[in-house]
Amino acid sequence: MRKDKKPAQQILVPPYILYAGKILNAVSPFFATRFAARLFLTPFRYKLPKREMEMDRSSQKERVTVPSIRREIVVYHYGQGERKILLVHGWSGRGTQLSVMAEALKDQGFGIVSFDAPGHGRAPGKISMMPFFTQAALHLETLYGPFDAVIGHSLGGMASLRAVKEGMNPRRLVIIGTGNSVTHITEEFIRNLGLSPRIAHRMKEYLDNKFQQDLEELSGAVSADAVEAPTLVIHDEDDIDVPVNAAHEIGKSLKNAELLITQGLGHRRILGDQRVINRIVKFLTV
Repeated sequence: MRKDKKPAQQILVPPYILYAGKILNAVSPFFATRFAARLFLTPFRYKLPKREMEMDRSSQKERVTVPSIRREIVVYHYGQGERKILLVHGWSGRGTQLSVMAEALKDQGFGIVSFDAPGHGRAPGKISMMPFFTQAALHLETLYGPFDAVIGHSLGGMASLRAVKEGMNPRRLVIIGTGNSVTHITEEFIRNLGLSPRIAHRMKEYLDNKFQQDLEELSGAVSADAVEAPTLVIHDEDDIDVPVNAAHEIGKSLKNAELLITQGLGHRRILGDQRVINRIVKFLTV
């Protein structure tokens, strides 16, 4: 089975961890909930793919501390263009995850800024969460903005929508394979781990209490309601990590949205598809 036909949790989470979760699910809902919550906040690192090596090699890198979360990120600067684009990777990704897209945008004269979120890539830390992505993006806006555009993939798309809601002001926004409901995301996460649906509810309640916030407030459509910038929403019908209906839900909340629905690309291959990249370039160079 191709990797894009399997949910991310089934690709990234080692089999022994999945097995341990099923045992806890059977004997103790309490410990299964804590186990799942820890896993939900733990990104998995992976070997740098060949397609990302050029951007990784050619980028100027720096370590930056984000004051609001007191966490360190690694920032990549790629290209010398004065019009800056911020790229925001997804969960368990890194600052070079959108490298094929970055190369095309660099060739159009844009300067690319991206980053390893806390706990991802070269950035230190073992746990992470969406607000870390959002606060990192907002801090980079103060350092290198204003950005001509922001492009976010998956969780990075949700974080980008939230960053705009909290004050970032790009001329244009692109989100790819972006989820909407945090509650739905927790349900899918638990299902992909092979745990009982009741654990999803318990985990969401536990995380709400832990962070003193209803995490549903971070949902894509909630943030999208405050976004004024023209936004290109891209999603694939065969995305098994994030259902395509999330794109339609977010699109309805945006004031100025264009939807591009593709087929056969899944959640990850969509990032390197030339037709998708051409559409993004056209959208950003208008």
